[in-house]
Amino acid sequence: MSKSKIELDPNQYIVSKTDTKGIITYVNDYFMKISGYTQSEMIGQPHNIIRHPDMPRVMFKLLWKNISAGKDMHAVIKNRAKNGKYYWVFTAFDIHYDKDNNIDGYTAYRRGVNNRTIKKIGKLYSKLLEIEEQEGTKASEKYLKKFLDKKDMSYDQYVWSLISHNKSSSKFFAKMKKLFG
Repeated sequence: MSKSKIELDPNQYIVSKTDTKGIITYVNDYFMKISGYTQSEMIGQPHNIIRHPDMPRVMFKLLWKNISAGKDMHAVIKNRAKNGKYYWVFTAFDIHYDKDNNIDGYTAYRRGVNNRTIKKIGKLYSKLLEIEEQEGTKASEKYLKKFLDKKDMSYDQYVWSLISHNKSSSKFFAKMKKLFG
């Protein structure tokens, strides 16, 4: 697997839609360009097709727990392209409801993050991954809770504290926060 980082265009954003099970139903052109997958390779596949092995499982457990309950969630995520290269994104979700007010899908909007954010979140994710490998996901979940309690923050608040220093994208993130939580 390549250790090369893909630099994202600060004027573009990655968009995908999934059903409630995480099966991809839509991808925009920029997502295809960055991921290296074609539309036909992505539609109908689980979104974890781009999951990077450096991402701790506990983060996706937290993500799905929140969005499936209709709660806003923002995350910094490391993804893997088809060619093995990686890219880091800040993700905001839009939760979709049917006429009976049941969740029927999600749209994820992603933008690149700066190296400071990557360094900080990367340290946390490395520790969580190490714990998961040695003791399992429950242990990493316990560590994450203690880590956030010590900072007196939720995960969302922690992520926003990291990305707020990214001046080149601050307008985009402020807009995303206003729109989605």
